[in-house]
Amino acid sequence: MTMQNEGTMLALRKAGPNPGLELSRVPMPAAPGEDEVIIEVAAAGVCGSDLHIEEWTSAYEFLTPHLPLTLGHEFSGRVSAIGPGVTGWKIGDAVAVKPSKACGGCPACRDSRPDDCSRRAALGIHKDGGFAPYVCAPVSQLLPLPDTLDPVLGALAEPLAVSGAAVEAGGVGPGDRVLVLGPGTIGQGAALLARRAGAAEVVIVGVNDGPRFAALAAMGFDKLVDLAEPGGKERLAELAGDGFDIAIEAAGAEAAVKTALTSLRLKGVMVAVGIHPEPPRTDLTMVARRQLQIRGSARGRHEVWVDVVNALATEPELFSHMVTHRMPLNQAAEAIEIGHRREASKILLLPGASA
Repeated sequence: MTMQNEGTMLALRKAGPNPGLELSRVPMPAAPGEDEVIIEVAAAGVCGSDLHIEEWTSAYEFLTPHLPLTLGHEFSGRVSAIGPGVTGWKIGDAVAVKPSKACGGCPACRDSRPDDCSRRAALGIHKDGGFAPYVCAPVSQLLPLPDTLDPVLGALAEPLAVSGAAVEAGGVGPGDRVLVLGPGTIGQGAALLARRAGAAEVVIVGVNDGPRFAALAAMGFDKLVDLAEPGGKERLAELAGDGFDIAIEAAGAEAAVKTALTSLRLKGVMVAVGIHPEPPRTDLTMVARRQLQIRGSARGRHEVWVDVVNALATEPELFSHMVTHRMPLNQAAEAIEIGHRREASKILLLPGASA
């Protein structure tokens, strides 16, 4: 990372199609346009996607036309300025921000299915995002946060919505046995929301994931399997028994896909939500013979966002265990390195804080 000194606010940016990020000074957002607001960012989460973008893996080469770009798609804050035509919002309102906006013109949008939009644009992915003190956002992407909820925790809404969509895609319900592969933020959220959905058992699998398992233990999960430890594979086989009903693959690793599919019962369901740096190989003959289902999941419907915000407001202390690091934006380089070393659960960058 490099540091530049011109401009009016600090931002963490992807400058070009190569490895690395820049902590640089950029102009403050212009006055909000029609149906837009300016958000003063309270917190922005470091996502696994941000780490892939920093490394510049092939899965994120689609960003090239949008560079340079301020990253940060998991964020929350307060409304600090309101554009023309905006109603129902006032300065100081606490909000979570849905990063992705439907185009309004594709077949899905014209058919009133905005969640299926094929030309979505996301803050922090296609447009400047929340790794900065201020960001401009359309009011259609705002979700109010209850007064009782710390706005900083509102930054968990985006990853939890991804987790909630995966739980929904798997059809998790009362009595189900659920396997979660990958104990990062999405996996943790999936475990929490599967439990809230009534799952009878939730088993979480990782590899050398001590800090993340510690967070899960604090949230009341005790069936944690580290496959890097002696006897890990045998313990998972014992816990699997005749097979899990649903497996949620949130690791983004080929080995996790294999483990998920081989751990399911006959006609079980695997939900693919992890992002893979390279396409994984999958034994589709085994999938066919065991009549397994593979379902993809990527983002939450509006109703899922509402549900996860309500969950956050109901049990903020429980969900706060997901956050292991709160760091000022000027320590972004250290935060990214901690993320790469997998020494954290969730890292939140606080653009308004100082070191």
